[in-house]
Amino acid sequence: MSKLRYKRQGSKQSENSLQCLDFDVFPTFKGTDTLLQLAFWHFSNMGHCFSKDKSDGSDSEQAVEFVGGNVHRVTSKEDWDQKLSEAKRDGKIVIANFSATWCGPCRMLAPFYCELSEKHPSLMFLLIDVDELTDFSTSWDIKATPTFFFLKDGQQIDKLVGANKPELQKKLTAVLDSVGNHGK
Repeated sequence: MSKLRYKRQGSKQSENSLQCLDFDVFPTFKGTDTLLQLAFWHFSNMGHCFSKDKSDGSDSEQAVEFVGGNVHRVTSKEDWDQKLSEAKRDGKIVIANFSATWCGPCRMLAPFYCELSEKHPSLMFLLIDVDELTDFSTSWDIKATPTFFFLKDGQQIDKLVGANKPELQKKLTAVLDSVGNHGK
């Protein structure tokens, strides 16, 4: 992972303490309101986490249940392969959520993702922590969290980047309609 690099007007390029999944996604801001501009840019890019601020040195997080309902945590490449084989054998579509415990939008969407997994047992809902499976996540070209992949027989049929509940529901409905599993 790369360090995020940014420029400020009147200073040379410097590094801050952000770990970043893709440092090319951030714009360059100039002027005295750099932090305000960056915050506005972040919130206008709805539900995308690009970085983790490690400046406070704490890993304390509020308790958010990322796994519940029919959501299965993937902890290794072998686990991933086993779940995909199981889904293929059972004729299930897989929704893979690449997420992070520190990501605010991921944490906000986690209960909704669990609810969806309970409403749609004909689908397999997986959760992959990008920090636990860094190399694996990189192989899927994850640039922001959360990122959802919709897979059939191990092949991508759709993708959603960001914590957009209506769009996630819309894509899930479209996938269900395409395979004739209307809400089962």
